[in-house]
Amino acid sequence: MLRDIQEQILKLKKEKDVCILAHCYQTHDILEVADYVGDSFGLAQKAQKVANKTVMMCGVRFMAETVKILCPEKRVLLPEADALCPMADALDPQMLLQLKEKYPGYAVVAYINTTAELKTVCDVCVTSSSAAKIIKRMPEDKILFIPDKNLGKFIAKQCPEKTIQTVYGCCPTHAQFDASEAQKARKLHPNALLLAHPECDESVAELADFVGSTTEIMDYAKNSPEKEFIIATENSIVQHLGIDCPEKRFYPLSKNFVCRNMQLTKIASVLHCLEGDYGEEITLDEETRLKAKVCIDRMLELGNG
Repeated sequence: MLRDIQEQILKLKKEKDVCILAHCYQTHDILEVADYVGDSFGLAQKAQKVANKTVMMCGVRFMAETVKILCPEKRVLLPEADALCPMADALDPQMLLQLKEKYPGYAVVAYINTTAELKTVCDVCVTSSSAAKIIKRMPEDKILFIPDKNLGKFIAKQCPEKTIQTVYGCCPTHAQFDASEAQKARKLHPNALLLAHPECDESVAELADFVGSTTEIMDYAKNSPEKEFIIATENSIVQHLGIDCPEKRFYPLSKNFVCRNMQLTKIASVLHCLEGDYGEEITLDEETRLKAKVCIDRMLELGNG
């Protein structure tokens, strides 16, 4: 039955000229029908290069908005309209303007996990893997990092020459676990390396053998000579790595390490969206799109080379 649904998706996406993008946190049955799999910004860049006139983002809303910011001429679909990101929604432009008044002279660095609306009042956008490199290259010495305090603190340690102020936002999925959970996992799997995402609580990151973005965690595990790993990010990565590297063992930091919004998209969601009676088309007014694109363009400018 699953294969029948997947075959129908493959048929419809070809007929309707749709490119399917899937974030790493999607389930493996969705990854199998996707044209590209990766992190949010990498997928948006892929969308710029494809000839397809329609792009479907299997992820959450801010990811689909990023695609629309970079690809205004394309039709952008989100298969589950309610797939949101609590961290991306933690701040709105008015709240950020109040923070800017509180921290005058600070350049605002926005994690890619922010809404298009919020990006319109930010100076530079970053990903978890590019943040340190970009902040080091910025001429400004004072940085207001939004919205993830855990990622901001992790980056601050890599950029001691900068004054980095974090705020109260975080990813509720990553931030729900602390050192006690990491210690428990290590006790259960004493031979395993702990690989953590920088959105985790800093007490988890401090105990990790490696801290990096989702794609960096996957690459590390695949290339490492070690055979056992505790994965401190969304549990879908445990599944994907287990399939990609059956000779190795992967353990979740916790069985509860699940992003409800990411897992909202099902294989049936993809099918029904392609059929045209499900999901949502993402639209942005041109003023918002152009203002939001400024901080992304600055990220590309500072991140290249």
